[in-house]
This record gives sequence, C-alpha cells and structure tokens, in this order.
Amino acid sequence: MTRGVEKRKIFLDKKDYLRFVHNLYDFNNINYAPPYYKRRKLAMRKPTQPVLRKNKEKKEIVEVLCWALMPNHPHIFLQEKIDGGASVFSKKITSGHTQYFNIRNKRIGVLFQGRSKIILVKHDAHFLHLPFYILSNPLDLFQPDWREKGIKNLKKAFEFLENYQWSALLDLIGKENFPEVINKNL
Repeated sequence: MTRGVEKRKIFLDKKDYLRFVHNLYDFNNINYAPPYYKRRKLAMRKPTQPVLRKNKEKKEIVEVLCWALMPNHPHIFLQEKIDGGASVFSKKITSGHTQYFNIRNKRIGVLFQGRSKIILVKHDAHFLHLPFYILSNPLDLFQPDWREKGIKNLKKAFEFLENYQWSALLDLIGKENFPEVINKNL
C-alpha cells in the first residue's frame, strides 16, 4: 500500500485502527459508494466492534488474504476478483481513511505519501513468503532490530504477535478477531 506522509502515524489510537479494519470489510464491495451528502456522516460513524456483520448483498472487489497494520502504514495481501480491483480497493481504503482521519483530527491535506504501491505476485515463492513478511511486520514494534540481529526471545515474540490485534494472524490461527475481513479458504 502506502505509508503516512513524512512517515507520520496514520493510526493514533484504537479507534483509528478499528476504523481501518472496518473499512477493509466495508469498502470491499463493488456496490459501496455512499452519496456525497452522506460521506462526512459515514466517515465519523462508529464501526461495528469487534466482529463485523456479514452483508449478504456484498459483491467483493478483492479477496483479502492477509493484512497487518503498522502505526504509519498498512500491509494488505489480496487477490483481485474484478479487473483493476486492487487499485479500486486501494483508492477506497486510502481516501476513506484520509477523510475519517482529517475530520477526526481537524486537519486538512494528504495523509498518505504518494500513490499506493501495488505489486503483482508472479512467482509461487513470493506468494508463499508474503504472508510471513506481512504477519511478522509487527515484530518491528516489539524488537525494532530483529531483522538485523535476530529475535532475542522467540517465546515473547510469538506472545507479542498472538496479542497484536491489528493483523490477520489471530484469525488465521483460529482466534476470532476480525474473521469477516479475510478469506481463509484460499
């Protein structure tokens, strides 16, 4: 995806994270485009928590396979269900979060740095590696130098990841967190 402009935090508290997770589900719908007059009101409504409601009329743009939110950027691994779905979904997510964030924090201007980075996965090895990369990314919050020096305490690192609410890991290991967001059947 993309990161916060000037590497700024795009998630300041639990409400910001929760809003983004809610939008991962809500905006993944080809039919979801609120009328202009409702957008400000919708940007500030409280998301359903912690489990989202299933929308029976939903026509998904993408399959969300894996995700993790870092304080200044999201990682989302997805598969398109419609042509151009990745860019449509990315635009909805970034513009929706920017609108919400700006209204909530009484600010104006861009929140994300440049356009979203969408990378086509062409090789099986990359497809298999990407979920591990995304799901281990929150370890940067636990031990910032883990990539260079290795993990100092493996048990505590796993405990941290198992308690980190802002990723798909909990749903993938059978601990219900936000199960409606990802497709575990792929």
